[in-house]
Amino acid sequence: MSIARWIPGEGPRDKLLERGAAALSDAELLAVLLHTGYRDCSALEMARSLLAEFSGIGGLMRAPQDNLLDCPGVGPAKYARLRAAMELACRQALQTACKGDVLSSPSDTRRFLQYHLGSRNREVFTCLFLNSQHRVQRCEDLFFGTLDGAAVYPREVAVRALQYGAAAVIFAHNHPSGVAEPSSADRRITERLCAALSLLDIRVLDHIIIGSGREYSFAGEGLL
Repeated sequence: MSIARWIPGEGPRDKLLERGAAALSDAELLAVLLHTGYRDCSALEMARSLLAEFSGIGGLMRAPQDNLLDCPGVGPAKYARLRAAMELACRQALQTACKGDVLSSPSDTRRFLQYHLGSRNREVFTCLFLNSQHRVQRCEDLFFGTLDGAAVYPREVAVRALQYGAAAVIFAHNHPSGVAEPSSADRRITERLCAALSLLDIRVLDHIIIGSGREYSFAGEGLL
């Protein structure tokens, strides 16, 4: 059933217009994006089914294209709407960060990075380059990997930091498994990056690992 065919006042779209998007559940918000369900399944029922299948909105956003397209009622148009919505959220978060407004506290930094990395289904190593006032000059995804990891090269990080005139950096990468605890490899590469950048008088403020709805901060754990 199409959202447009709900009885006036009862559908998720009407609820959003009357009470605001924050009043909607995850399933209701997803139903608005889906717009239609399929035979004998409303958009809201379909949304609930998808959230159950992928263990919530985070799992849904990380789901590979083929897995989503295999779900009943999800065709290319619905998949495109879901990915476009997530990409808009990521770009809005990045735009705000680059204005220097969002990284005023460690919690704001982690929140931004959850937007930026939380939905990725492969490992991505990101670097935030900051000026001497710790305002973000640039956010760049530098290295990409498979589900299991990404190769990180300190020389390339140093080159980019000098290119952007950075006085400080924050590293981040995601764990597609959802577990935010650092591996021994994560600890080793953090040490190598800190050593390389210290020679250039560039401070490493943090290395944050993004898991499923949670984060691990090297600085917060006293490891930097």
